[in-house]
Amino acid sequence: MNYRYSDYSIEQLHAEIGRLKEKAQKAEQLGNVSEVAVNERKMQVAIAYTMNPEDFQAEHTYKFKMEPGYSFKVNYVNGVFAWGHRVGLLGETQEKEEAIPISLLGDEVDG
Repeated sequence: MNYRYSDYSIEQLHAEIGRLKEKAQKAEQLGNVSEVAVNERKMQVAIAYTMNPEDFQAEHTYKFKMEPGYSFKVNYVNGVFAWGHRVGLLGETQEKEEAIPISLLGDEVDG
């Protein structure tokens, strides 16, 4: 039976994160790059459900945890996803709006 992460308890989420991390490590050992990426993305979504979406505000810009030099300007937060635009090293904002799990966002950028 499949459950949605929103239905999981915090303990179940932590167990799922551990399971996904283990699957990603096994896939990496086998050289299956795409499976590693899929499991890491699922893990980031599960981690997002352990966080408080109210910690991220619209019109604020946050550093990316895993992409040094890039930041993300939040337009709005819907559930555990932040919708907005990537901002490059030179301050250029990408035109395309995207949604990312809040777990990928780090500290707020001063400005």
